[in-house]
Amino acid sequence: MTERCRLYLITPAEIEPDKFRHPLAQALDGGDVACVQLRLKGAGDDDVRRAAEILSPVTGERGVALILNDRPDLAAATGLDGVHIGQQDASFEEARRLLGDDRTVGVTCHDSRHLAMVAAEQGADYVAFGAFYPTATKDAIGHPEPEILAWWSETTTVPCVAIGGITVENCAPLVRAGADFIAVLSYVWTFDAGPAAAVKAFNDEFDRIGRPAPLPAA
Repeated sequence: MTERCRLYLITPAEIEPDKFRHPLAQALDGGDVACVQLRLKGAGDDDVRRAAEILSPVTGERGVALILNDRPDLAAATGLDGVHIGQQDASFEEARRLLGDDRTVGVTCHDSRHLAMVAAEQGADYVAFGAFYPTATKDAIGHPEPEILAWWSETTTVPCVAIGGITVENCAPLVRAGADFIAVLSYVWTFDAGPAAAVKAFNDEFDRIGRPAPLPAA
């Protein structure tokens, strides 16, 4: 468990990298962001490479990790900081082989404790649970309750990410349960006051909530 819950920002599935640089920079300048996941579903390899080339300086200048969704081969080829893989993507072993031990490999585990334990045993840098709330971003396979985050934080030191329909207004139960990272996509990029204000609002909420109290000694 991290000392404080942090924001895990996901890009829209379709972006024009040159135009997206500005809102991405605004978001990262709005407050603490642990990492940005480049999630370009359906984009060709050349488009992914171009997006990585254009956006890497934006994250790098601010000390924020940039990881790629689904494609460890392209993450390695473009020098990104890591990859996030789903259960239907490349295997963990392949991702780790391509990226080495110094870069991040995260794994989607839906609502499965078993998948999370397998990922942790393989050496995943984090596991992701969700979708906790209804989301239009993708068809969710798992629908966990916040209790899975509490169980995970009590069971292992591997960080966990909560994802799926999360907003400033509904994140509190997940943070209190033990989420190390809150993954957000639509809420930040469609926030009326802009992405910087959305990131600030999340960080203000994380500060307000704090961290779960440690379990009493047995």
